[in-house]
Amino acid sequence: MTQLFRSLIFVPGNNHRFLEKAKKLQADIVCFDLEDSVPDDEKTSARKLIKNALKSRSEYSSSIFVRTNSPLSGKIPSDLKEIVQKGIDGIVIPKVNNVSELKKIQKLLSSLEKSKKLKPIQIIPSIESAEGVVNSYQIASFGKRVTAIVFGIFDLLNDLGVEYTKDAPGGKYSRYKIPVDAAAAGISAIDGIWQDLNDLKGLKKDCNFGKSLGYSGKSVIHPDQISTVHKSFYPNKTEISWAKKVCKVYLESTKKGKGATTVDGKMIDEVHHKQAKALLEIVE
Repeated sequence: MTQLFRSLIFVPGNNHRFLEKAKKLQADIVCFDLEDSVPDDEKTSARKLIKNALKSRSEYSSSIFVRTNSPLSGKIPSDLKEIVQKGIDGIVIPKVNNVSELKKIQKLLSSLEKSKKLKPIQIIPSIESAEGVVNSYQIASFGKRVTAIVFGIFDLLNDLGVEYTKDAPGGKYSRYKIPVDAAAAGISAIDGIWQDLNDLKGLKKDCNFGKSLGYSGKSVIHPDQISTVHKSFYPNKTEISWAKKVCKVYLESTKKGKGATTVDGKMIDEVHHKQAKALLEIVE
Protein backbone atom coordinates (compact mmCIF):
# COMPACT_ATOMS: atom_id res chain seq x y z
CA MET A 1 0.00 0.00 0.00
CA THR A 2 1.22 3.48 -0.85
CA GLN A 3 1.89 5.61 2.24
CA LEU A 4 -0.61 8.43 2.83
CA PHE A 5 0.39 11.61 4.65
CA ARG A 6 -2.92 13.41 5.33
CA SER A 7 -2.57 13.13 9.10
CA LEU A 8 0.26 12.40 11.51
CA ILE A 9 -0.83 12.26 15.15
CA PHE A 10 1.63 12.38 18.04
CA VAL A 11 0.99 9.98 20.94
CA PRO A 12 3.03 10.38 24.17
CA GLY A 13 5.30 7.35 24.44
CA ASN A 14 5.29 7.39 28.24
CA ASN A 15 1.51 6.87 28.51
CA HIS A 16 0.47 3.22 28.23
CA ARG A 17 -3.24 4.12 28.10
CA PHE A 18 -2.71 6.48 25.16
CA LEU A 19 -0.61 3.89 23.33
CA GLU A 20 -3.49 1.42 23.71
CA LYS A 21 -6.10 3.94 22.58
CA ALA A 22 -4.00 4.65 19.49
CA LYS A 23 -4.97 1.21 18.16
CA LYS A 24 -8.38 2.65 17.23
CA LEU A 25 -7.14 5.89 15.67
CA GLN A 26 -7.82 6.42 11.97
CA ALA A 27 -4.88 8.73 11.30
CA ASP A 28 -2.66 7.84 8.34
CA ILE A 29 0.34 7.84 10.67
CA VAL A 30 0.34 7.25 14.42
CA CYS A 31 3.61 8.58 15.79
CA PHE A 32 4.70 7.39 19.22
CA ASP A 33 6.59 10.28 20.78
CA LEU A 34 9.88 10.15 22.68
CA GLU A 35 10.61 13.86 22.44
CA ASP A 36 8.66 16.90 23.64
CA SER A 37 5.78 15.08 25.36
CA VAL A 38 8.13 12.89 27.42
CA PRO A 39 10.08 14.31 30.43
CA ASP A 40 13.78 13.46 30.56
CA ASP A 41 13.38 11.17 33.56
CA GLU A 42 10.77 9.11 31.68
CA LYS A 43 12.64 8.59 28.39
CA THR A 44 13.90 5.14 29.36
CA SER A 45 10.48 3.85 30.43
CA ALA A 46 8.88 5.41 27.32
CA ARG A 47 11.29 3.52 25.04
CA LYS A 48 10.30 0.26 26.73
CA LEU A 49 6.58 1.02 26.46
CA ILE A 50 6.95 1.79 22.75
CA LYS A 51 9.02 -1.35 22.23
CA ASN A 52 6.21 -3.42 23.78
CA ALA A 53 3.55 -1.58 21.77
CA LEU A 54 5.37 -2.43 18.53
CA LYS A 55 4.99 -6.11 19.38
CA SER A 56 1.24 -5.57 18.94
CA ARG A 57 1.70 -3.92 15.54
CA SER A 58 -1.10 -5.96 13.92
CA GLU A 59 -3.63 -4.34 16.27
CA TYR A 60 -2.93 -0.85 14.85
CA SER A 61 -4.68 0.14 11.63
CA SER A 62 -2.37 3.09 10.92
CA SER A 63 1.26 3.24 9.86
CA ILE A 64 3.42 3.35 12.98
CA PHE A 65 6.26 5.82 13.31
CA VAL A 66 8.28 6.90 16.35
CA ARG A 67 9.49 10.44 16.95
CA THR A 68 12.99 10.21 18.37
CA ASN A 69 14.74 12.91 20.31
CA SER A 70 16.62 15.57 18.33
CA PRO A 71 20.07 15.04 16.79
CA LEU A 72 21.58 17.60 19.16
CA SER A 73 20.13 15.87 22.24
CA GLY A 74 22.57 12.95 22.01
CA LYS A 75 19.71 10.55 22.78
CA ILE A 76 19.05 9.13 19.31
CA PRO A 77 21.42 6.11 19.64
CA SER A 78 19.56 5.03 22.78
CA ASP A 79 16.21 5.67 21.11
CA LEU A 80 17.01 3.62 18.02
CA LYS A 81 18.53 0.74 19.96
CA GLU A 82 15.16 0.16 21.64
CA ILE A 83 12.63 1.04 18.93
CA VAL A 84 14.16 -0.31 15.71
CA GLN A 85 12.44 -3.66 15.48
CA LYS A 86 9.80 -5.52 13.52
CA GLY A 87 6.58 -3.51 13.43
CA ILE A 88 7.99 -0.02 12.99
CA ASP A 89 7.35 1.70 9.65
CA GLY A 90 9.51 4.74 10.16
CA ILE A 91 10.89 7.45 12.43
CA VAL A 92 10.21 11.16 12.66
CA ILE A 93 13.38 13.06 13.50
CA PRO A 94 12.71 16.44 15.15
CA LYS A 95 14.78 19.59 14.73
CA VAL A 96 16.87 18.39 11.78
CA ASN A 97 19.31 21.13 10.81
CA ASN A 98 21.39 19.59 8.04
CA VAL A 99 22.21 16.49 6.03
CA SER A 100 25.23 15.62 8.18
CA GLU A 101 22.85 14.79 11.02
CA LEU A 102 20.88 12.45 8.75
CA LYS A 103 24.03 10.68 7.59
CA LYS A 104 24.89 9.73 11.17
CA ILE A 105 21.35 8.54 11.84
CA GLN A 106 21.23 6.50 8.64
CA LYS A 107 24.49 4.77 9.59
CA LEU A 108 22.98 3.78 12.94
CA LEU A 109 19.77 2.60 11.28
CA SER A 110 21.57 0.52 8.69
CA SER A 111 23.62 -1.23 11.35
CA LEU A 112 20.55 -2.04 13.46
CA GLU A 113 18.53 -3.17 10.46
CA LYS A 114 21.32 -5.48 9.36
CA SER A 115 21.73 -7.05 12.78
CA LYS A 116 17.97 -7.53 13.18
CA LYS A 117 17.36 -8.51 9.54
CA LEU A 118 14.89 -5.70 8.90
CA LYS A 119 14.00 -3.85 5.72
CA PRO A 120 15.01 -0.15 5.56
CA ILE A 121 12.57 2.00 7.53
CA GLN A 122 11.35 5.42 6.47
CA ILE A 123 12.64 8.74 7.77
CA ILE A 124 10.53 11.89 8.11
CA PRO A 125 12.73 14.84 9.12
CA SER A 126 11.03 17.73 10.91
CA ILE A 127 12.18 21.23 9.97
CA GLU A 128 12.08 23.42 13.09
CA SER A 129 14.99 25.85 12.85
CA ALA A 130 16.30 28.61 10.62
CA GLU A 131 19.20 26.37 9.59
CA GLY A 132 16.80 23.56 8.79
CA VAL A 133 14.68 25.83 6.60
CA VAL A 134 17.75 26.99 4.68
CA ASN A 135 18.76 23.34 4.13
CA SER A 136 15.28 21.86 3.63
CA TYR A 137 15.75 20.89 -0.02
CA GLN A 138 19.00 19.04 0.74
CA ILE A 139 17.26 17.34 3.67
CA ALA A 140 14.22 16.42 1.57
CA SER A 141 16.39 14.95 -1.19
CA PHE A 142 18.73 13.07 1.17
CA GLY A 143 17.73 9.62 -0.08
CA LYS A 144 15.04 7.00 -0.60
CA ARG A 145 14.43 6.65 3.13
CA VAL A 146 13.09 10.21 3.31
CA THR A 147 9.46 10.04 2.17
CA ALA A 148 8.19 13.32 3.63
CA ILE A 149 9.26 16.33 5.66
CA VAL A 150 7.34 18.05 8.46
CA PHE A 151 7.06 21.76 9.18
CA GLY A 152 7.49 22.49 12.92
CA ILE A 153 6.25 25.99 13.61
CA PHE A 154 6.82 26.46 17.37
CA ASP A 155 10.52 25.71 17.66
CA LEU A 156 11.14 27.63 14.45
CA LEU A 157 9.52 30.76 15.88
CA ASN A 158 11.49 30.28 19.07
CA ASP A 159 14.68 30.06 16.99
CA LEU A 160 13.69 33.28 15.23
CA GLY A 161 12.83 34.99 18.52
CA VAL A 162 9.24 35.50 17.38
CA GLU A 163 6.12 35.10 19.53
CA TYR A 164 3.56 32.52 18.37
CA THR A 165 0.17 33.67 17.09
CA LYS A 166 -2.41 31.73 15.06
CA ASP A 167 -1.40 33.65 11.95
CA ALA A 168 2.29 33.31 12.82
CA PRO A 169 3.59 35.92 10.33
CA GLY A 170 7.17 35.18 11.37
CA GLY A 171 6.88 31.65 10.03
CA LYS A 172 5.25 32.45 6.69
CA TYR A 173 8.40 32.29 4.56
CA SER A 174 9.37 28.93 6.05
CA ARG A 175 5.87 27.52 5.72
CA TYR A 176 5.78 28.53 2.06
CA LYS A 177 9.28 27.21 1.31
CA ILE A 178 9.06 23.70 2.74
CA PRO A 179 6.38 22.25 0.39
CA VAL A 180 8.25 23.73 -2.58
CA ASP A 181 11.45 22.00 -1.52
CA ALA A 182 9.57 18.76 -0.83
CA ALA A 183 7.93 18.82 -4.27
CA ALA A 184 11.28 19.50 -5.92
CA ALA A 185 12.68 16.43 -4.15
CA GLY A 186 9.66 14.33 -5.18
CA ILE A 187 8.31 13.74 -1.66
CA SER A 188 5.40 14.95 0.49
CA ALA A 189 5.26 17.81 2.98
CA ILE A 190 3.26 17.66 6.23
CA ASP A 191 2.11 20.97 7.68
CA GLY A 192 2.57 22.04 11.31
CA ILE A 193 0.05 21.53 14.12
CA TRP A 194 -2.97 23.66 14.98
CA GLN A 195 -2.71 24.22 18.72
CA ASP A 196 -6.24 25.42 19.61
CA LEU A 197 -8.24 22.22 20.15
CA ASN A 198 -11.48 24.18 20.58
CA ASP A 199 -11.23 26.01 17.26
CA LEU A 200 -12.14 23.45 14.59
CA LYS A 201 -13.23 26.19 12.19
CA GLY A 202 -9.79 27.71 12.50
CA LEU A 203 -8.26 24.28 11.96
CA LYS A 204 -10.28 23.76 8.78
CA LYS A 205 -9.26 27.17 7.45
CA ASP A 206 -5.62 26.47 8.30
CA CYS A 207 -5.77 23.05 6.59
CA ASN A 208 -7.24 24.56 3.43
CA PHE A 209 -4.52 27.18 3.38
CA GLY A 210 -1.84 24.54 3.91
CA LYS A 211 -3.25 22.48 1.06
CA SER A 212 -3.15 25.56 -1.20
CA LEU A 213 0.58 25.83 -0.43
CA GLY A 214 1.20 22.24 -1.52
CA TYR A 215 1.09 20.32 1.77
CA SER A 216 -0.19 16.73 1.61
CA GLY A 217 -1.46 16.70 5.18
CA LYS A 218 -1.08 18.05 8.70
CA SER A 219 0.41 17.13 12.05
CA VAL A 220 -2.27 16.46 14.67
CA ILE A 221 -2.20 16.56 18.47
CA HIS A 222 -5.72 15.31 19.29
CA PRO A 223 -7.97 12.60 17.78
CA ASP A 224 -10.82 15.11 17.37
CA GLN A 225 -8.75 16.92 14.74
CA ILE A 226 -8.31 13.90 12.43
CA SER A 227 -11.72 14.05 10.73
CA THR A 228 -11.39 17.75 9.90
CA VAL A 229 -7.88 17.25 8.55
CA HIS A 230 -8.90 14.30 6.36
CA LYS A 231 -11.89 16.15 4.91
CA SER A 232 -9.73 19.17 4.13
CA PHE A 233 -7.10 17.12 2.33
CA TYR A 234 -9.64 15.03 0.42
CA PRO A 235 -8.93 15.33 -3.32
CA ASN A 236 -11.25 17.44 -5.49
CA LYS A 237 -12.78 16.21 -8.79
CA THR A 238 -10.03 17.76 -10.93
CA GLU A 239 -7.31 16.08 -8.86
CA ILE A 240 -9.07 12.70 -9.01
CA SER A 241 -9.54 12.93 -12.78
CA TRP A 242 -5.89 13.88 -13.27
CA ALA A 243 -4.67 11.03 -11.04
CA LYS A 244 -6.71 8.46 -12.96
CA LYS A 245 -5.31 9.74 -16.24
CA VAL A 246 -1.71 9.66 -14.93
CA CYS A 247 -2.08 6.06 -13.69
CA LYS A 248 -3.63 4.91 -16.95
CA VAL A 249 -1.09 6.57 -19.25
CA TYR A 250 1.94 5.65 -17.11
CA LEU A 251 0.98 1.97 -16.94
CA GLU A 252 0.47 1.88 -20.71
CA SER A 253 3.90 3.48 -21.12
CA THR A 254 5.65 0.95 -18.87
CA LYS A 255 4.04 -1.95 -20.74
CA LYS A 256 5.77 -0.61 -23.84
CA GLY A 257 9.10 -0.59 -22.00
CA LYS A 258 9.14 3.16 -21.51
CA GLY A 259 9.57 5.15 -18.31
CA ALA A 260 8.73 8.82 -18.34
CA THR A 261 5.93 9.93 -20.64
CA THR A 262 3.53 12.87 -21.02
CA VAL A 263 -0.07 13.57 -20.06
CA ASP A 264 -1.72 16.55 -21.72
CA GLY A 265 1.71 17.87 -22.64
CA LYS A 266 3.11 17.52 -19.10
CA MET A 267 6.01 15.21 -18.31
CA ILE A 268 5.24 12.44 -15.79
CA ASP A 269 7.45 9.73 -14.30
CA GLU A 270 7.44 7.13 -11.53
CA VAL A 271 7.20 9.79 -8.82
CA HIS A 272 4.07 11.28 -10.37
CA HIS A 273 2.61 7.78 -10.71
CA LYS A 274 3.18 7.04 -7.02
CA GLN A 275 1.61 10.36 -6.04
CA ALA A 276 -1.40 9.65 -8.26
CA LYS A 277 -1.84 6.17 -6.76
CA ALA A 278 -1.68 7.59 -3.23
CA LEU A 279 -4.34 10.15 -4.08
CA LEU A 280 -6.66 7.53 -5.55
CA GLU A 281 -6.26 5.34 -2.47
CA ILE A 282 -7.84 8.14 -0.46
CA VAL A 283 -11.04 8.06 -2.51
CA GLU A 284 -11.35 4.29 -2.99
